[in-house]
Amino acid sequence: MLKDVLNETDNRMKKCLDNLHHEMVKIRTGRAHPSLLEEITVIYYNNPTPLNQVASITVEDARTLSISPWDKSAVQAIEKAIMGSDLGLNPTTAGSVIRVTMPPLTEDRRKTLVKHLRGIAEESRVSVRNVRRDSNAKLKELLKAKSITEDEERKGEEGIQKLTDRFIGEIDKLVTQKEAELMQV
Repeated sequence: MLKDVLNETDNRMKKCLDNLHHEMVKIRTGRAHPSLLEEITVIYYNNPTPLNQVASITVEDARTLSISPWDKSAVQAIEKAIMGSDLGLNPTTAGSVIRVTMPPLTEDRRKTLVKHLRGIAEESRVSVRNVRRDSNAKLKELLKAKSITEDEERKGEEGIQKLTDRFIGEIDKLVTQKEAELMQV
């Protein structure tokens, strides 16, 4: 019983960390990365379609992404979607290939991105703590149902707290690395 609760807690906390990782990839650091355009949707044949389903996105060099649509008629729709996004990017078209050059980050933009990053990190910490709260409540239910003893409950709470500390430490480490990456000129 106790192992099941701890395993479930570990899995849920890993999902919180994975979600943070997924959100952090979206934050631009001045280097070109295909995942920056992952959230963009293109109106393709009157349907909102993710950009990666209408074109291939490749990294040309450290600051340039190259987008090759599979259907040449989608070029204008892709350009419009990129310009309409809140990424502040201006695509240029050469035939059927769209190039997106990453502008250098200003000091103010870097500070804004760090602030945004810290907000995302705090949401992840709160998620981990919510998992801890849910797991501790589950232990209390098991104790109330007399499925576990008080000693087992105490051991379970200690194990859950160790998991919480470990995952919050990992979140802090990831955020520190990303902050250093963002502030690097």
